[in-house]
Amino acid sequence: MTRLLASTAIALTLATGAMADEIWVTNEKDNTVSVIDIDTQQVTRTIPTGERPRGIIFSHDYSVVYICASDSDSVQVMDPNTGEILHDLPSGEDPEQFALHPDNRHLYIANENDAITTIVDTETRTVVAQIDVGIEPEGMAVSPDGTIAITTSETTNMAHWIDTETQQLFANTLVDSRPRHAEFVKNGSELWVSSEIGGTISVFDVATQSEKAKFGFELPNIHPDRVQPVGFELGAEDRFAYVALGPSNHVAVVNAETFEVEDYILVGRRVWHMAFNADKSLLFTTNGVSGDVSVIDVDSRKAVKAIKVGRFPWGAAYRPTK
Repeated sequence: MTRLLASTAIALTLATGAMADEIWVTNEKDNTVSVIDIDTQQVTRTIPTGERPRGIIFSHDYSVVYICASDSDSVQVMDPNTGEILHDLPSGEDPEQFALHPDNRHLYIANENDAITTIVDTETRTVVAQIDVGIEPEGMAVSPDGTIAITTSETTNMAHWIDTETQQLFANTLVDSRPRHAEFVKNGSELWVSSEIGGTISVFDVATQSEKAKFGFELPNIHPDRVQPVGFELGAEDRFAYVALGPSNHVAVVNAETFEVEDYILVGRRVWHMAFNADKSLLFTTNGVSGDVSVIDVDSRKAVKAIKVGRFPWGAAYRPTK
């Protein structure tokens, strides 16, 4: 079956000739990645992976794609052109999310079962360091200048600040219950952390590690327990943030200057993560329970299409092909 899927993927790639840009989506229950052609908004390839793929990112030159195969306890390195898994990296147990340093070489991995952050050299395929963090780490981010890495711990309810030169913690900041995702925004001056059960996003001043804002979400006719912020992305010029609100089945549109929620967009069931196209005019969301990807037109703030993928889509990443 694996050989058949891989052969199909290669045949489809060759048949299409000039390729459009793509969105890659991990499917937790199918152990596959679905590749979506952005122009046609259709799945063109389905590629087998290790067990329970979740986090997915491309190298900065897009020559390889990294996939967290959580139940295989590995980070898999794949050739995106052929779908071939080139090798595995020593990731530690249960890798869930990761972030790639600007040097395009060092991968920072959250190991949920081990309460550690593992740093892997992707060239030598060796572990550089393992850092003790809080219980059930999940979110990972690296600052644009590469000096700081962040791990969020779901049970300890903290963001852990790591000096990437010394590979040591230098600060720990409290957030609300069950932090899931972290991103540096506004040229690295702010850190945003989503708290799934707390129902909030905390905003930190990176220079001082102090909290500068916190905001929540209210949806009419939806119980607050179902409003669970998880993944989020900043749009063009960091003007608006788009926040996946889990089982509420909505994406919030937040003014990134005032931190006010301006709109809610209805998408598929249990929206988890998302990825933009190149000019950030379209936003693709992974909807775990409905097994599809919603395509949001950013200008109109409407979901304009649902694309069926595999079972329990989780992560999403953009790939240019031109």
